[in-house]
Amino acid sequence: MREHRVREGTKSSWPQKRTLFVLNVPPYCTEECLSRLLAPCGPVQSVEFHGKPELTDSPKEPKSKFFHPKPVPGFQVAYVVFRKPGGVAAAMALRGPLLVSTESHPVQSGVHKWIRDYTDSVPDPEALRVDVDTFMETYDKKIAEEEAKAKEEEGVPDGEGWVKVTRRGRRPALPRTEAASLRVLEREKRKRARKELLNFYAWQHRQTKMEHLAQLRKKFEEDKQRIELMRAQRKFRPY
Repeated sequence: MREHRVREGTKSSWPQKRTLFVLNVPPYCTEECLSRLLAPCGPVQSVEFHGKPELTDSPKEPKSKFFHPKPVPGFQVAYVVFRKPGGVAAAMALRGPLLVSTESHPVQSGVHKWIRDYTDSVPDPEALRVDVDTFMETYDKKIAEEEAKAKEEEGVPDGEGWVKVTRRGRRPALPRTEAASLRVLEREKRKRARKELLNFYAWQHRQTKMEHLAQLRKKFEEDKQRIELMRAQRKFRPY
């Protein structure tokens, strides 16, 4: 463990003087477990796990029990943010090992962890529906905000004088009538049936190609004979 520091002039979203950088965090150690282990050093504000060291934290998105990023398979790094700067110094002054699993707070690992993960992977239909509805509401709200922002920016020149042009101003295409739609479907149906009949078997396709080549060869020989006949019938007529 060490204090999270960056070079001068480098931007980092992690607060300076209050962030503890932890390496080699085992995969069975959870955010709640790490927060509990470091709680004697001071109140913990947040704990974030990453597969490798990063300068910026990931965007905060609503966590889901069913849909979440693939976890890191091995050891990972953690960024622990304390509410007060003294928490980092107190954590670095700790001596002795930090026990992840104790009698009062057991942590499952090995086969027991696999069994728990498999049990948790079987979702409850009602809870899954609620989670999907919540996600779709957030997504629809995000899309609506983006469309509203694009509509406000449409037609407004930027700093260089360019105007953004979109397809919103175009006239919508007239819908097809029922009779026209039926004619199109019937045409596609006949085309598909003819193609299926021609290429129903692979040997039929090969036979068709061989017959076509034979016809081309026959026509080529007939053309050669006709040219030879025209050359033989040609006579010298000076007058």
